[in-house]
Amino acid sequence: MGSISALVNNAGIIEPQQKFSDMSGERLQKVFATNVFGSFFCAREAIKRMSIKNNGKGGCIINVSSMAAKYGAPFEYIDYASTKGAIDTMTIGLSKEIAEDKIRVNAVRPGIIETKIHGKAGEPNRVERMKELIPMKRGGHPDEVAKTILWLLSDEASYITGVLVDVSGGR
Repeated sequence: MGSISALVNNAGIIEPQQKFSDMSGERLQKVFATNVFGSFFCAREAIKRMSIKNNGKGGCIINVSSMAAKYGAPFEYIDYASTKGAIDTMTIGLSKEIAEDKIRVNAVRPGIIETKIHGKAGEPNRVERMKELIPMKRGGHPDEVAKTILWLLSDEASYITGVLVDVSGGR
């Protein structure tokens, strides 16, 4: 199938909104296993194939984080926010570690985006409730996030690594 030149680490789960003190160990293990370990393992395997040290051609890794990492998501999903904080840290550290391998690593941090994830967290109308907190007074669209990812993957962003790009309407 040829060589790999790009990875978009976009797998992630969220559980229903809940106070931190009520979260079970099983819930924490499930969310961290998917959101953190899943992204770490995918990145590790991509690096093995992209690295010029392993006869790869270099490439680009884009991690999908969340503005929840910045705000902490109190009373809702501190667990999810924490996993995205881990992704932010991995992005910055990994970008420095593998830059000489001709691999760029960046992240996008979507804010409140009109997706079904809010329904899975127990509040399908969350975008409507939160839009007044967003300077642009609206939720974002998935294609706005996707276009940012595509730009970061492109040659137009060839000198960008270790950056967290907020796609959040100014929030």
